[in-house]
Amino acid sequence: MNAPTMAELAAEGKKADILFFVGCAGSYDDRAIKITKAFVKILNKAGVNFAILGAEETCAGEPAKRAGNEMLFQMQAMMNIEVFNMYEVKKIVTASPHAFNTLKNEYPELGGKYEVLHHTQFINELIESGQLKLESASFKGKRISYHDPCYLGRANSEYEAPRNVLRQLNVQLVEAANTKSTSTCCGAGGAQMFKDAEKGEREIFEKRTDEMLELKPQIIATACEFCNTMLTDGVKMQEKEGDIEVLDIAEIIARDL
Repeated sequence: MNAPTMAELAAEGKKADILFFVGCAGSYDDRAIKITKAFVKILNKAGVNFAILGAEETCAGEPAKRAGNEMLFQMQAMMNIEVFNMYEVKKIVTASPHAFNTLKNEYPELGGKYEVLHHTQFINELIESGQLKLESASFKGKRISYHDPCYLGRANSEYEAPRNVLRQLNVQLVEAANTKSTSTCCGAGGAQMFKDAEKGEREIFEKRTDEMLELKPQIIATACEFCNTMLTDGVKMQEKEGDIEVLDIAEIIARDL
């Protein structure tokens, strides 16, 4: 992955305009790492002056907070804030809606005040400014359904940026019955990603997968590593993985490039 670290730039007497906060999933999960690499490809293609923290990055603390461990969350947050401030970070972009929500809305009360963007918002800005040029050929006419992540949509009212990005590719964007503010959760939020499913007739991710498959899409577009995992599992359970791809928006744009 062609991405400089903040420490490397500092050693050269340089600074990055943007910190790409990779997050735990984007650093360690094999599937999410592909999303990280796709976003870095986009940043490099657009000539963005960015850097990552590398070994200095720790968890944003979101899973600890959602699980009820406020003390652990504050410890992790304060460690990150100390590192951010050391490098005089002003603007942060992340591909995780969970980290996005935490950094944007919960770090300020601990003294960590930064401009925080989700990667779909930043990609949308790059396209609208003309800094990122798309081919708009690879996915032209493709039938794509987009799933709204809870922490990007309902928690932060961002529904249009991801859709605007997809529309730039001249795709056929189809919407589920439950979409935007009424979108069904993928089932991974609130630290549910890290525990066994509770007893019930069906798991939430199965219900959401059914809603998406009703649209007969060729691609299910996501904007969250957790959503990607849950919907990929749902598609596999339906034995549709040979017909339908589950791709993060960054992967779609990187493939177009």
